Amino acid sequence: MGVTAIINNEPDMEVIAEAANGTQAVGMYRQHQPDLVLLDSRMPLKSGVQAAQEIRLTNSAARIVMLTAFDGDEDIHKALNAGAQGYILKNSTGEQLIPALRAVAAGKEWIPAEVANRLAKRKEFEPLTPREIEVLHELAKGLANKQIADVMNISQHTTKGYLKNILTKLHVADRTEAVTVAIQRGLIHL
Repeated sequence: MGVTAIINNEPDMEVIAEAANGTQAVGMYRQHQPDLVLLDSRMPLKSGVQAAQEIRLTNSAARIVMLTAFDGDEDIHKALNAGAQGYILKNSTGEQLIPALRAVAAGKEWIPAEVANRLAKRKEFEPLTPREIEVLHELAKGLANKQIADVMNISQHTTKGYLKNILTKLHVADRTEAVTVAIQRGLIHL
């Protein structure tokens, strides 16, 4: 379970509130109006992305850092689109985290080089449609074309068309590779 820190940017930075889920994080933000919010991307009730979107609706100038174990280009893109100005991986050291928090608190963006490189790779791929993502989720469960068609209430012919598009857009040769790449990119999570 993720913990969200609500931080005031005093000289030593002070954690003024903590939340155990995304819904609490939004409530704590509204209550405390902190200088900075550190959100875990995976939290119960609301994800970090959903919480960031709600916080930004409350205050478009809110400063948010997303802390995550996920480095897929789609995960990064979603967090930044939701309003996060910083994206830090959970395996970062304190020497990496503190400058990131200070930079975002000062109104700057913070995206480490390895994260920026992953995000840049996103441009190499044509985006998948929501329906193609649904097909990928069913593929990840190991379902055959007929089973996918049945679950999604579409024809096998339509299923094959989606699969062909997915393979082309992800630059892969088969179903297994499609699922692997989709997981690596953060398009789907198991």
